[in-house]
Amino acid sequence: MLSHLSVKNFAVVKEVNIAFESGMTAVTGETGAGKSIAIDALSLCMGERADASAVRKGADKAEIIAYFSLLDSPKARDWLDENDLVLDDDANTCFIRRLISKEGRSKAFINGVPVALQQLKQLGQHLIAIHGQNTHLQLLKDDVQRKLVDDFAANHKALEDTRAAYQHWQALAKELNRLQEAAQQRADREQLLSYQVSELDEFALEDGEFTELEAEHKRLSNGQTLLEQAQMSFYNLYESDEFNALKAIQTSMDKLADLQEHDPALAPIVTMLNDASIQVEEAAHELRSYCDHLEIDPLRLQQVEKRYSTALELARKHQVMAEELYAYHQTLSSELSNLNADSERLDELNAELEAAHQAFLASSKALSESRVKAAAKLAKQVEVQIRTLNMPHATFTIDVAYNPTAKPSAIGMDDIAMLVSTNPGQAADRLDKVVSGGELSRIGLALQVISRDSDLTPTLIFDEVDTGISGPTASIVGQLLRRLGKENQVMCVTHLPQVAAQAHNQLFVTKTTDGNETQTHILALTEQARIDELARLLAGDKITPNALANARELLENVQPN
Repeated sequence: MLSHLSVKNFAVVKEVNIAFESGMTAVTGETGAGKSIAIDALSLCMGERADASAVRKGADKAEIIAYFSLLDSPKARDWLDENDLVLDDDANTCFIRRLISKEGRSKAFINGVPVALQQLKQLGQHLIAIHGQNTHLQLLKDDVQRKLVDDFAANHKALEDTRAAYQHWQALAKELNRLQEAAQQRADREQLLSYQVSELDEFALEDGEFTELEAEHKRLSNGQTLLEQAQMSFYNLYESDEFNALKAIQTSMDKLADLQEHDPALAPIVTMLNDASIQVEEAAHELRSYCDHLEIDPLRLQQVEKRYSTALELARKHQVMAEELYAYHQTLSSELSNLNADSERLDELNAELEAAHQAFLASSKALSESRVKAAAKLAKQVEVQIRTLNMPHATFTIDVAYNPTAKPSAIGMDDIAMLVSTNPGQAADRLDKVVSGGELSRIGLALQVISRDSDLTPTLIFDEVDTGISGPTASIVGQLLRRLGKENQVMCVTHLPQVAAQAHNQLFVTKTTDGNETQTHILALTEQARIDELARLLAGDKITPNALANARELLENVQPN
């Protein structure tokens, strides 16, 4: 429940503090005084966008703070708890603060914590429902009529099932369309890949094989040269009788070893020559072994050269490095496999698509059946209600027709229309073709009152929803709002004394000016002040004794509840 509203430098308001009570509160005042300013301010607290025009002229910023008691708002408490925004010292209280700078920048806070506008909207839907002057005109829209039926039927799960079935069906349809559009390209690509992969499969190059082929090809191609040079090196290092490296090193080492006793500085050199002798001897042995095992195999060279050349040719053909030919082969094989899988998927999709379509039809039909039942019940209640609102001969029906030829959508396949007849013998027709503005207001009000059974928002605000209503009907509308105030906090901006008289509380909006600036004030009326204000609404600016008497009578005739 809204308990207090503080507004500073907003529009023509310099500063206003309003305490709100439970029950029904009427807001009255002269035309142009700013009766809707409190509603506009609350709209900003509920996440509506603001601009610099919201800031009072000459002020740096506008500030709006709304305080709520959450004792009757379990959904709001749960939302605050889920978003870690509960007040530490009082979980049953919440305050929303909105700041708008003269440059148009905006800040929002919930319980002192900065939040995004989307979060204000999420919380606001659990706190306040605002029905503006144009709310009834929305009834003429098909989607609004559908939503009223769905809300009354509590079709949340049925709608979600239908939406999920529709989205799954559409996703499969898009996948099928994609595969079908790419079918020819896929077939051409599959044919090319089949040839390429077959050719590479036949060659069957293994991972790392090309590097080994290249090394072997070099060795076999230069086999004779390798053998000759290796043998010559062995001869010079070890085998030559006239001179070889090993004998020269050993001779030098022996002579220097004899001279060590004359100069110890030669000792390290002798050691190095000894190590060199060992290394040269080992190298000679390795060269001998190399020569013994080096094969000159023309047949093997021919085989290697052929495979090596084929690998180079295939690499050039596929425009890759020969070292990358194996990896390229694997990539092509994988792509071909995926294309084959797409072809198989295309066959599977047709069956899945049909099953998904049938599932959507089943969900939409179940949703339609729920709507038909709810529409009949809702229409009966609305008809009873509007007949009490000075439409004694009215009939009201809600036609829900399942249309299998309609374009499928996530909200089902129903055509929903609210039909009304206001006079005996008059055929029922759509609202926009039958009712007047006042009749539409009464039907809209009846729908709003009835829908409260499925709406747990604790505070309801009606901004001149009684437009086009007068006389006895206005009194009935007031009684209806008063009854609604038994279960909810109701605020109604009105210009009708019959409606205002039914309120448990009344606020008066007035505008003053000193010639330089204009200010709006909102005052809570005492009993006598209410009589004076009702008299003004009845008689205009000139309040007569008869008007005062009529105002007093209006208040006295209100049924206490």
